[in-house]
Amino acid sequence: MDGLSEAFQHHTWATEKLIRHLRGLPEAALTATAVGVYGEVLPTLSHLLAADGRYLSYLEGTLPPPRTPGPDAVRSLDQLADQLRDQAVRWRVLIPRLGEVDVTLAPRGERPELPHATNLLVVQALHHGNDHRTQICTVLSTSGYETPDLDVWTYWMDRRAE
Repeated sequence: MDGLSEAFQHHTWATEKLIRHLRGLPEAALTATAVGVYGEVLPTLSHLLAADGRYLSYLEGTLPPPRTPGPDAVRSLDQLADQLRDQAVRWRVLIPRLGEVDVTLAPRGERPELPHATNLLVVQALHHGNDHRTQICTVLSTSGYETPDLDVWTYWMDRRAE
């Protein structure tokens, strides 16, 4: 498996492992928050997956639905797990053909049009996922809950044990 495919395998594995972990925590953990993070746990995870869906849509050549003002809709863990399974397949199909993709992002707000933004979206998806998973783990740990180990070393060992 090439490095980029492996990076996206980790990306989806880590989010899946986080969802499984959250299922074992009390409801209060899903509404916990901390200073300096995106917000509560469930809205942060919902945002992470909604953004991934938008990145995928652009990369697949379809415009995502227009964003409504405000935060992304908060979804249940079951809905997020279903969304993640769908997105994991979409990433696996998309990654091998990225060389054929050339995305231009339309101007938005102060941002100008961004031609040839394929790599921007790919790198943003990985960064964005790591950033928000880390924020969720920060919220959990500062709220007294155990956190899952989502790092690449753990991913590598888990995958090799299968």
